[in-house]
Amino acid sequence: MKNGAFLQDIYKQSAAQNEELDTVRVLTDGRTFAYARAGAVALAAGKLTESPVVDTNAIDIAVNTAAIGDPTLTVTFGGAVTADFFKDGYLWVNDDTGEGHFYGVKGHAAGTADVIIYLKQPIRVAFAAATTVSLSVNRQNLVLISATTLDSIPAGVPPIPVDINYYFWNQVKGPCPVLTAGTVVKGNAVGPLTTAGAIAPMSSSDVIGAVGTVLAVNATTEYSLINLAIPGY
Repeated sequence: MKNGAFLQDIYKQSAAQNEELDTVRVLTDGRTFAYARAGAVALAAGKLTESPVVDTNAIDIAVNTAAIGDPTLTVTFGGAVTADFFKDGYLWVNDDTGEGHFYGVKGHAAGTADVIIYLKQPIRVAFAAATTVSLSVNRQNLVLISATTLDSIPAGVPPIPVDINYYFWNQVKGPCPVLTAGTVVKGNAVGPLTTAGAIAPMSSSDVIGAVGTVLAVNATTEYSLINLAIPGY
């Protein structure tokens, strides 16, 4: 398959990062992929993945004052954070001066107190002493096989097996074989509800949300063809 402007093939994994996380790639057949990184467990082809759980150490945290145009800010986390854990992730001002503004994260050092966050965009509204911010990892960073009880948001379906911490293209839209649990029906919506990594029929009481519709049915524990529609893509 030709890569065009992309450095990594759809059906290859890489120990090195070749694209910005969550870069979206659309193939000529309409299938859509987001650049992702596997977490602490190896991934399997055709099994639904989920984003990592939000780190509460980075929610509503103190920040030093920052002026308009500053490319960095200094924060105090609620616990120790490893270097670049939030790289390609998100920072937003959740309270006081500058609240409602969003910034991409370029990188940061390890630590707890006085950690410098390098931003992809300069500060647009000066921070005050009472300003607090929150951070989240990129939704395609450190993805895991979806849990039996989904505890985050669906991230996509790998088209290949992926090793721990390796980078790959996670399919988010279009025809895709996905592990099936239960009896699915062509044309009906499916979601991540029962078996880890699998899709299952949805009922009117489900609150998680659909991840696609059935194109072709295979038996439970096999792989049905799903027209993926991961929310947010």
